Amino acid sequence: MPSPSSSPSNTLMNKANCSYPTSSPSCWKTIHVYLRKIQILHAYYVLEVLFETKKLLQRMPNFTHTKTSPSKEITICGDLHGKLDDLFLIYSKNGLPSVSNPYVFNGDFVDRGKNSMEILMILFVSFLVYPNDLHLNRGNHEDFMMNKRYGFTKEVLNKYKLHGKKILQILEDVYTWLPIGTIIDNEILVVHGGISESTDLNLLHRIERNKFKSVLMPPVPIDGDRATEKENKVGTTSTARGIRTNGSLSEQLTKHEWDQVIDILWSDPRGKRGCYPNTSRGGGCYFGPDITSRILNKYRLKMLIRSHECKPEGYEICHDGKVITVFSASNYYEEGSNRGAYIRVSSGTPPRFFQYQMTSATCLRPLYQRVNAVESSAIRMLKERMISRKTDLIRAFQLQDCSKSGKLSVGQWAFSMENVLGLSLPWRSLSSRLVTTDKDGNIDYMSSFQDIHIQKPVKEVQPTLIETVYRYRSDLQIIFNVIDSDHSGLISMEEFRSMWKLFTSYYSVCIDDSQLDELAERMDLNKDGSIDFNEFLKAFYVVHKFDKLNKSDTTVA
Repeated sequence: MPSPSSSPSNTLMNKANCSYPTSSPSCWKTIHVYLRKIQILHAYYVLEVLFETKKLLQRMPNFTHTKTSPSKEITICGDLHGKLDDLFLIYSKNGLPSVSNPYVFNGDFVDRGKNSMEILMILFVSFLVYPNDLHLNRGNHEDFMMNKRYGFTKEVLNKYKLHGKKILQILEDVYTWLPIGTIIDNEILVVHGGISESTDLNLLHRIERNKFKSVLMPPVPIDGDRATEKENKVGTTSTARGIRTNGSLSEQLTKHEWDQVIDILWSDPRGKRGCYPNTSRGGGCYFGPDITSRILNKYRLKMLIRSHECKPEGYEICHDGKVITVFSASNYYEEGSNRGAYIRVSSGTPPRFFQYQMTSATCLRPLYQRVNAVESSAIRMLKERMISRKTDLIRAFQLQDCSKSGKLSVGQWAFSMENVLGLSLPWRSLSSRLVTTDKDGNIDYMSSFQDIHIQKPVKEVQPTLIETVYRYRSDLQIIFNVIDSDHSGLISMEEFRSMWKLFTSYYSVCIDDSQLDELAERMDLNKDGSIDFNEFLKAFYVVHKFDKLNKSDTTVA
C-alpha cells in the first residue's frame, strides 16, 4: 500500500495540530482514489480526518437545528451498519450531499458490516466539506465498548495493524462529540432511538455530551455510598463504582443525565400505552403513543423520526403517524431479509419514502464500479450547473481570453468556473473530466459545453430558455404543483403558460412568449392539450459522453 511522503509514527501520534482545509475536497479526493483502487486508506489520512472532525464537532450543539423549504428537502437515513453498498446506492439514487441536497445520518454507521471504516470516512469528509448541510447523529453503536462486541474494533485492528489502537483511541473521543439529535423546522425531532416519559429536551440541550463515554459505563454515585451490584442498561452485571471513565467524579454525567441519553439512544416505540423497561435490549424503554403525544406536545413538535430497528420495508409508521422508523441497511440479517429506505422531508409537505434493496448482481460488481456510479452522479450534477450558467461562463472565459484565442490556462479556467458557479471545487483536477486540453496545457474553454446535449424533444429550444430551466427547476416544480390543484401531474396548455408568466414575473426573468409557445407545442407530444411536467423536466436531462462510458457501471438495483 503506498504511503504519504511524510507519515512517520511520531507524525501520526501528534496529528492534533494538523490543519485541514475544510473548503477543499482534497481529502475526499484521496479517499476516492483509494476506494477506486480497492485499497485501505492510509492511517495518516484516517487520523487527519478524525482529528479535524473532532475539532468541528466540538463546536456543534447537542441538537442540530436546521430548516427546509418547499424547494429544499432534507434526506434522513437510518442505520447503515458498515454496509457501504447501501451508502453508495443512496448517493446514486438521491445525489451527493451539498448545500442544495442536505442529509441527516441518524446513527449506527458502524458494526456488523465489513466496511464500517469506509462509511465513517465518507461521512466525516462530507461533514467537513458541508458542515451546515450534513448532520451526523450519534447512535447506540457509536460507542467504543459496543464496537468491541459487534465487530468494528476487530475491523479497525485488522485493517490498521500498526496504528489501529491509535485510531480507536481517537474514535472513542470523536463519538462523544457527535450531536445526539437533529430538529428540523422546529417540528421534527430526529434521534436514533426514541424518548421516554421523563425525556427533558431542555436538559438534553444543556448536557455536556462528551462526558457520555459508553452505555456500559454508568456514572459513579456522587454521594460516595457503597455501590451495590446491579444489572446495567444492556443486561450485563457490573459494579457501578468499578466502571468509570478516565476523568474524575466531577467530570461524570449524573445518573439522571445518563438516563436521559440512554433513552434517546436505546428506546423503541410500542403500541401499548405508557413507558416500561425495554427488556429485549436491556437499555432505554418502550414508549407508547400517549408518551409520544405528551412529549411532542410539551415541546411543540409534530413528529419523531428515529431508526434503531430493522423493518421489513425499510421504514414503519406508528403512533398515529407521529413516529416514523427509518432503517437504511438492506439485507440486514441475510439477503432478501429486508429493504432499506431513506426519507425526504420539507416544510409543509408530508414525508416521502424511498425504498431499495441491494441484489447479488449489484453487490458482486467491483468496488470501483460502485464508486464510479457516485462519481458519475456528481459529474452529471456539475454539468447541469454549467448548463444553467452557460452564458455567464462564456462571458467570464472571454474576459480572461485577451488574445481571443479561444484558450485559457488551467488557472484562468478554474478561476472563471469557481467565480461564476460559486463552487469551491478542485477545478484543476476536474479539468480532465470537463474540458479538452492541448499539448501545451491550455484549455479550449468552449469544450466545457461540447460534450453536453439536451434530450429530445426540446434540443432545438433557444439556449437562454435551457439555462433558465436548469437554474430554477426546483422553483418551477413548486409553481407547477400549485397550479396542478388536483395533483394529476398534468396541466393544460393555458395553465402551462400561466405558470411561466408567474415564474418570470416573480424572478424577473425575461422569456419571450414565442419561445414558450414553441416549447409548449413540443412538450405536448400526444397533442391532447395537456403538459406532463415530469416529462417536461426529463426532456431537459443532461447527456454527456461519460454517461455512455459508464452506463454499465451506473446501473443500480
